[in-house]
Amino acid sequence: MSALLARTGRHRQRYVDQFRLVAGCIPFKLENNVEDQGSNVEDRVLVLMISTPKRDDLVFPKGGWENDETLDEAACREAIEEAGVKGILDENPLGVWEFRSKSSQDSCSLAGGCRGYMFALQVTEELDHWPGQASYNRKWLTLHEAFEHCRYDWMRDALKHFLTSLLRSKDLGRRADLAKIHMIPVSDNEEERAMMSPNYLVRPSGVQHLEESSSNCVVQV
Repeated sequence: MSALLARTGRHRQRYVDQFRLVAGCIPFKLENNVEDQGSNVEDRVLVLMISTPKRDDLVFPKGGWENDETLDEAACREAIEEAGVKGILDENPLGVWEFRSKSSQDSCSLAGGCRGYMFALQVTEELDHWPGQASYNRKWLTLHEAFEHCRYDWMRDALKHFLTSLLRSKDLGRRADLAKIHMIPVSDNEEERAMMSPNYLVRPSGVQHLEESSSNCVVQV
């Protein structure tokens, strides 16, 4: 049994303009050799979706954002409660979507409207037991499979934003590596050439490296 307990009730639920505020994430992981030359990230990424009680469709973990937690804390909590995963949460949401709750899909009233903030979560740990295990099954899917399982348009749109964000991050990483190479000057001085050998670590001044700034860019749970 899991020592973690899922939150219940809506007495702490946040609302804005009659919309229930929701936080969620798209959990993902990269298969081995994703950094190999010539490989495509979109062909190597796996996305985690979960089943929903009493329905056959798959969704992303999400739930109410409560008034005693930050937005990113709510997204991480929902990932643990519903999908049983922990990881590194992107500091910026993929976007904000407005949709209706499952129970009010056919209603025309304002009640049941949700405003959801979705994040990307790179999974670092899969729990053997989690609070929602009896209600939710988890399934790793390719991007193509995940698109096919998206029941609603807003889910497909969030997945497109996720892919765009992932490709941009990889591209920025490559550009940063190239920038470091181009910033190393060519010199005739033997001592300087030795400093620029493959075994000598050069850190150009003014450049903040990823490992030094990562604590400011991600949320670790």
